[in-house]
Amino acid sequence: MRRRDLPLIAFGAAIACHPAWAAVGSRRIGFIQTGSRQENQSLLDAFREGLSTLGWTDGENLVIFDRWAEGRTEQLPGIVRELVGLGVSILVTAGTSATLAAKRAGGAVSIVMVGVDDPVALGLVESLTQTGGNVTGLSLSSPELIAQRLLLLREILPGLRRLAVIVRRDPGLEEKLRDIRDSADKMKVNLVILEASAGKALDLAFARLRLDRCEAVYVASGPLGPAKRAQIIALAAASQLPAIYSSRVFPAGGGLMSYSADYPDLFRRSASFVDKILKGANPADLPVEPPRKFDLTVNLNTAQALGLTLPAAILARADEVIE
Repeated sequence: MRRRDLPLIAFGAAIACHPAWAAVGSRRIGFIQTGSRQENQSLLDAFREGLSTLGWTDGENLVIFDRWAEGRTEQLPGIVRELVGLGVSILVTAGTSATLAAKRAGGAVSIVMVGVDDPVALGLVESLTQTGGNVTGLSLSSPELIAQRLLLLREILPGLRRLAVIVRRDPGLEEKLRDIRDSADKMKVNLVILEASAGKALDLAFARLRLDRCEAVYVASGPLGPAKRAQIIALAAASQLPAIYSSRVFPAGGGLMSYSADYPDLFRRSASFVDKILKGANPADLPVEPPRKFDLTVNLNTAQALGLTLPAAILARADEVIE
């Protein structure tokens, strides 16, 4: 026996001896978030809330084992193996990286993904209506979201012709870039693609952005880590360019504007997939669902610092206005 297996065995024994946990049997759920608990606890809370409305209570008739990679995606395969070793029957995975790690290392465990851009292109499911395997859940329907973000920028800058796009080399990047290019072509907007690298590389990318005479910035990657996020917000401010982001944590941290799927709503809805699977449904028979609610957040302080007057139509549609 390997020494590192001892804590897991001991923990398994503790589960078996705990009256409440022993009673739940196979109703053990793994919850995997690539980011930090500090920033994403509300998503786990929304998932628990969704379960509660369906009659499931953590610690009573099921147990949730939550794990947080703290932005270190290399930790995800080990997290998946740990949860499978704890006997979970379902893995709830937040985002593309966590879902791919679960698909590769989770064996036959059912997977409910939340917030994946294009699960078909990524090979996670055969189609959105017939998933054909052990993965189902909620996608981001990225083409619609991308088009709306570019239209919001056009509302702020009616003459927008040249746009810088900040991306990260994540799984599914090529599909995301294809959708961005398609939307930009329809609007007759030229793109400059920049990678969200670390440190000086990102500084140099923004210097190129100014040389290329870009008029606005679209940060197409997700929340990123706090340090890189702060760097991008600061560089966008120094460039005096309006920027739109794909997560509300950016305007909350000083960015101008974000338009995204309503993530708490996605996680509340993910509970219905867990409920159906616990009651005997096969993930292959549960179609992938798109987002139904969206969140527009704007930061008026940042707009003023950029010398922008946001259109009244945008302010009227905003779910949150930060002042």
